[in-house]
Amino acid sequence: MRRRISLALGGAAVLTASLASASLSPAVASPGLIAAMQRDFGLTATQAETRLGQETSAARVMPAAQQAAGAAFGGAWFDPALGKLVVGVTDPAAADAVRRTGAEPTTARVSAAKLDAAKAAIDASAKADPAPAAVSGWRVDPRAGSVVVTLRPGAHGADVDAFLARAAKSGPVTVASAPAAQPLSAGTVGGDPYYINGNTRCSIGFSVQGGFVSAGHCGGAGSSVVGWDGSAMGSFAGSSFPGNDYSFIRIGNGWWTAPVVLGWGTVSDALVRGSWVAPVGTSVCRSGSTTHWHCGTVLGLNETVNYSQGAVYQMTRTNVCAEPGDSGGSFITGDQAQGVTSGGWGNCSSGGETWFQPVNEILQTYGLSLVTA
Repeated sequence: MRRRISLALGGAAVLTASLASASLSPAVASPGLIAAMQRDFGLTATQAETRLGQETSAARVMPAAQQAAGAAFGGAWFDPALGKLVVGVTDPAAADAVRRTGAEPTTARVSAAKLDAAKAAIDASAKADPAPAAVSGWRVDPRAGSVVVTLRPGAHGADVDAFLARAAKSGPVTVASAPAAQPLSAGTVGGDPYYINGNTRCSIGFSVQGGFVSAGHCGGAGSSVVGWDGSAMGSFAGSSFPGNDYSFIRIGNGWWTAPVVLGWGTVSDALVRGSWVAPVGTSVCRSGSTTHWHCGTVLGLNETVNYSQGAVYQMTRTNVCAEPGDSGGSFITGDQAQGVTSGGWGNCSSGGETWFQPVNEILQTYGLSLVTA
């Protein structure tokens, strides 16, 4: 009933949780992940393995570095040139404490707390008075020290001006231009992972105890699901969109779960061992039923995306490409689950940006546990 899973599960190496020495060995990084990073980043296999190890260390250092910075914390991101986590601090007195965690401190103009509060105020305003369709979204940019509001190219009008005026009252705001994102579900095509009510195709995100998680816009609670082979899988036990974009599909009928992300025959499958959050600047790869494996970089956390159906909050922005049918598919860094594909703009011929809903929020919302190796 299931596709053959090409990655052997026995005897797999286990990541250390040590903040000082956490790294990703070639045994943990699947050949498919390394190959995809070579293609999309222009790296050698050795360079890809080295970067994955550095990014794993950065993800594990981040909680301690944030705690060390305290009220002076101004955000954090991975710097590929340095090969380590960079942490903004608004008070130079916190720099040494941050450096002792293994991160590199740098001067920040505005604290992360103030920027998060400003974005939260814009979110609250948009919930009461929805943002105009010409507003693509908004996000915190700690390196710029502001909340960045993105508008569709050529956007103008009294409603846009009014939204920007309200946003500016919340704190430091800058304006940028970006195409509007769209959810990435698709109509029926054969040979892909799952279909909702027989007429929509989406992609599996990650296996959890009792089923799998995916995007909320793929189907509502109670919607029936069939697999790539047309056999009954189960149904949506929970779904949220807009506001959020996540769902939990409970499976049965002989279907089973495995701690892997499929390579679709073009790369080897990847093991999933956890869900540490990847900092901004970290490489991330996506697997989906339309465009298979593609890699890019985490560009922003906790972003609000204003789809035509309504705003979705707390999303992660990447420059990984995606296309219709990839919705719900897996975003993974190394062997750490990051989130499920929501939507974006562009395609895998010309490029673009894609957002994902972080997997840890989905697990917490539905009380789920990842199936891990």
